[in-house]
Amino acid sequence: MAVIRSHPDESPFMIRIATRRSRLALWQAEHVAARLADHGIAAELVPMVTEGDEKLDSSLARIGGKGLFIKALEQAMADGRADIAVHSMKDVPAHMPPGFELAVVLAGASPFDALVSNRHAGFASLPQGARIGTASIRRRSQLLHARPDLQVGLLRGNVETRLGKLDAGEFDAIILACAGLERLGLGDRIRERLPATLSLPAIGQGVVGIECRAGDDHIRHQLAPLNDAASSLRIAAERAFGAALEGDCSSPIAAFAEATSPGMLRLRGRVAAVDGSRLLEAEAEGPDGAPEALGRSVAEMLLAQGAGELLDATDPP
Repeated sequence: MAVIRSHPDESPFMIRIATRRSRLALWQAEHVAARLADHGIAAELVPMVTEGDEKLDSSLARIGGKGLFIKALEQAMADGRADIAVHSMKDVPAHMPPGFELAVVLAGASPFDALVSNRHAGFASLPQGARIGTASIRRRSQLLHARPDLQVGLLRGNVETRLGKLDAGEFDAIILACAGLERLGLGDRIRERLPATLSLPAIGQGVVGIECRAGDDHIRHQLAPLNDAASSLRIAAERAFGAALEGDCSSPIAAFAEATSPGMLRLRGRVAAVDGSRLLEAEAEGPDGAPEALGRSVAEMLLAQGAGELLDATDPP
């Protein structure tokens, strides 16, 4: 297995980072390694291919959800081949599996979605019946709610693969995360940053998180300086919202929490039908000392509107 070292071998302690092999995943792992190095901690990358990377011909919702990206990394930690795993928080299930825990989250980048197109200036400029590419049920449902005329096609693969399909003329536009494009130096491909009123972000979008074995106090101590307080509050509220809805990262669920004033947090949440025919939304504000309670309260608002039935009826494309 390839190993990428980010610190001299003579260091007395080395944290091994399990990561997917995509360019974006490697960027995230290298970013974590660099942050650890800032605190005098050496790290090496342990890249691997996950089941989610190999199965590209079906939607993630049909083959097991985004957790497929994570299982191989967790197995590496369980086997002692790695100490931590680095994830995009939007890919992390609401409930961590037994034996693992979310140690820290880093400062977030943009949480919003990006429209990428070679011929059209933005969402409003897309022609009737335009073909849009996305792998996300959340994005699909919200876009179809705004524009039922759109033809939304499945688009999977790494960022470069998706851009290649757009450039080959398979789509009029594709939807990607602003954060991923910017981290790869591809921010100039963004034609429009979609407002939250059109496409509310995924839970945890734009935030990098670090998973470790449960109870590994030594590793948690080493990682503690990397934790970002603002991101932690946002992630706690959004993940509590998703957990209360019993959804996962492949459900048509969207949420975004942000500070509105010192000590206060606002959470907006949505649940939509896959075909966009219905969209339920709610928001609330509360003290940032209780982000989980805020997440649960917004979820309860949506459940009162019928979100449970909508999610139960979800049949992923």
